[in-house]
Amino acid sequence: MIMKTNRVCDLFGIKYPIVQGGMAWCSGWRLASAVSNAGGLGLLGAGSMHPDVLREHIRRSKEATGKPFGVNVPLMYPQIDLLMRVLAEEQVNIVFTSAGNPKTWTPYLKDHGMKVAHVVSSSRFAAKCEEAGVDAVVAEGFEAGGHNGREETTTLCLVPAVRRATSLPLLAAGGIGTAGARRAAEALGAEGVQVGTRFALTKESSAHENFKQWCLNLGEGDTRLLLKKLTPARLAKGAFANAVEAAEGRGASPDELRGLLGKGRARRGIFEGDLDEGELEIGQVVSLFGEVLSVREVMDELTAGL
Repeated sequence: MIMKTNRVCDLFGIKYPIVQGGMAWCSGWRLASAVSNAGGLGLLGAGSMHPDVLREHIRRSKEATGKPFGVNVPLMYPQIDLLMRVLAEEQVNIVFTSAGNPKTWTPYLKDHGMKVAHVVSSSRFAAKCEEAGVDAVVAEGFEAGGHNGREETTTLCLVPAVRRATSLPLLAAGGIGTAGARRAAEALGAEGVQVGTRFALTKESSAHENFKQWCLNLGEGDTRLLLKKLTPARLAKGAFANAVEAAEGRGASPDELRGLLGKGRARRGIFEGDLDEGELEIGQVVSLFGEVLSVREVMDELTAGL
């Protein structure tokens, strides 16, 4: 059972210590607001949005929910200055940052009244987050879908290591999609969880139905951590993943892999449903799921026992 006082809930002003991952091409205003309305913290996935599109999704989220929601910002975003300006102008209250140095933008975000959480894949970076002044840390194991840590540390090993390294409120991520996994993360020292894959396959997710159905038919071992010479990403089996794996097997250079990746692969796969040429990013836990549920149904499952 969760203690009556939970630092993640208190920090973000939410009922349940459950955060929906801000996934590119999945996490629009419909998904984020539905999670927030169900008592969790919904996040918009800014990584797949131009600044003006993000502004629209923030405004639509405010119309759809009166409860807290936030924005996930990958710090490698090419127009990061414009994106940060949108967050300030739209008075966003909560930002989750990832894929970069938290020292770069945390002071700006905090100066504009935002609470900041940062995603890490090692205890060393967790300690640096505390030095940077973030409010919370997300320890994400390599079971997670999409872009991933090079260390390949599992959630089971990462969460207790991060718990030792920092006193900040701690969320666990990577391979968490059930109430049992949530309880396991809590036993390891996490005070909440961030869930991606299970929410990516909900009715409110903006992912294409082709992508959802493909993922729901994946079995154990049907995802791979690939593109390690670039930015590691966990991909579902498919034509593109097979091409990447074959290229890496013959020792392809980073430039060759970059050419193979090209531009817009994730959009084609996740948002447009091109299962042949698209990049299909999803987490290992996908093999546990067999149907598209509503956000409310997923939240009911995840909060069992709370």
